[in-house]
Amino acid sequence: MESDTKEIGYDLVMALLSSSVIILGILLAISCKKKPVESEDAVPVKVCARAYPLTDIDSATDGFNPTRIIGQGRVGTVYAAALAGGELVAVKRIDPGLVLSQAGFGFSSVIKTISLALHPNIVPIIGLSQGPAERIVVTEFVSLGSLEFYLHQNPDGASLLDWNRRVRIAAGAARGLEYLHEGMVPAVVHGCVKASNILIDANFCARVSDYGLAFLAPRERKGLVGFVDEEYWSGRGGSFLACKETDVYGFGVVLLELLSGRRCEEGFLVKWALPLIKDMRFGELLDPRLVIPSDLKPLVRMARVALACVGNSRKSRPSIAQVVVILNNLEMEICS
Repeated sequence: MESDTKEIGYDLVMALLSSSVIILGILLAISCKKKPVESEDAVPVKVCARAYPLTDIDSATDGFNPTRIIGQGRVGTVYAAALAGGELVAVKRIDPGLVLSQAGFGFSSVIKTISLALHPNIVPIIGLSQGPAERIVVTEFVSLGSLEFYLHQNPDGASLLDWNRRVRIAAGAARGLEYLHEGMVPAVVHGCVKASNILIDANFCARVSDYGLAFLAPRERKGLVGFVDEEYWSGRGGSFLACKETDVYGFGVVLLELLSGRRCEEGFLVKWALPLIKDMRFGELLDPRLVIPSDLKPLVRMARVALACVGNSRKSRPSIAQVVVILNNLEMEICS
């Protein structure tokens, strides 16, 4: 009788424990089910690039009409295009020779990955298209053209870019580059940071473009010499791979162009500018087309940042995050 009582008691305890475990499991399941919904609502998500049929791209560019060309880069030609819904976009048509040399490479996968980038200082990638000997990247259209155009091609461009605007453009471009390096997983290396790849929107805000496409032409010297460090060309095993430090070097060259108003000239600008910065000869360095401001401190600091970017080896070069801190402070000072 006593053993029966013990058995009944044991069964009762086990039943209660089982019920508790079941209830706890239900509560945990409900809790876990709710959490992802909350996090998805809280974090904005960038949709990856849409795949467009080649026929749509052909129609949008009027059969790649030469009159629609708005830019020519080291990896391809850029066209102004209007999609079926009326949206104005930029269409980059990768050079057919590069397409053939990269046969079998995961173009679609790379573009879809980097198209997840979302930041006020970068140009969003919104689509792609591909076919036999055709690779297309579709981006948002940025209205006012490139920094290269305003600094070196438009006769009135220099006056439009006063010193305050140049500091703002430098800070904005740095923030865009920092996002690619530190805000993207995996990190996105631009591969060819230069004035022609920094676009200017209607608010004179800098927008970094053409990021992540260096894999298409790693050995193509045209358009890259002078914008990457010497270590790039002396890569081990003959491999030319861009890295974050390469991007910082290119950004330093852009700073020198903003300060001096001169072109890169395949590296001559760096050789000319470094002694002037080291010797504090800023009157000779600064763009003669603009009135030199009474307070030179912001420009002197920007010149020293440029020196750190291009005058040091990769190991001693600052990260783009360190550059952003300084340029953000300069931007706040000139806007205050």
